[in-house]
Amino acid sequence: MKTLQPGVLAPVPAAARYLSFSLRPRANPRRPLTALAGLAEGESCVVGIGESVLRVLGSTVEGMRPFPSYAGAGFEVPSTPAALGCWLRGSDRGALLHQGRGLEAALRPGFVLEHAIDAFRYGKGMDLTGYEDGTENPRGSKAVLAAAVDGRGAGLDGSTFVAVQQWVHDLDRFQSMDSREQDNAMGRRKRDNVELLRAPASAHVKRTAQESFNPEAFVLRRSMLWVGDPSVPPA
Repeated sequence: MKTLQPGVLAPVPAAARYLSFSLRPRANPRRPLTALAGLAEGESCVVGIGESVLRVLGSTVEGMRPFPSYAGAGFEVPSTPAALGCWLRGSDRGALLHQGRGLEAALRPGFVLEHAIDAFRYGKGMDLTGYEDGTENPRGSKAVLAAAVDGRGAGLDGSTFVAVQQWVHDLDRFQSMDSREQDNAMGRRKRDNVELLRAPASAHVKRTAQESFNPEAFVLRRSMLWVGDPSVPPA
């Protein structure tokens, strides 16, 4: 599918930089978005447009909606939509920083940079808990079917819906568990990445399984790791 941004399905890079922007008050985003289109080829820079930008442009996309917020006993998952997001992919953090500065300058007439998060790949693609991430991601043509819109016409076919989430891991607590408790929390064995036949309902794999959705659906994961305080202003 030629219109699919190549970076969506490419292997997770060694390094990345996530930029999120808000709309500048009363600004017309058309010209800076045109400038962005000339800088972002979809591989080293994957772009996501938020609902607020669509509304300003007088456009709608079927199925586009804000990520819901959640709260429970002792935890809260807020919804923090952005007007525009850029996922910069590469191997050199310095190069990514300069690439981000160029994008920020091009977008400045219409957008304000709110957050910049540096990320990295751990080993062959593991979480910091030591478990392999994205094991059940589909591959090849199945990945395209899972990730890309099809059959909706020009302008939509090849596009992708994305939910970007930033999680804080309590590594001290996790590492205080014995190996059996850790495996049960994930639903896989760390030593060989095999899914547990009798994983508890609370296990991570049970909460993200294809059959858990109605209708059934894949959650195609492109996870990267970050270290730092997300409340610190962007660099």
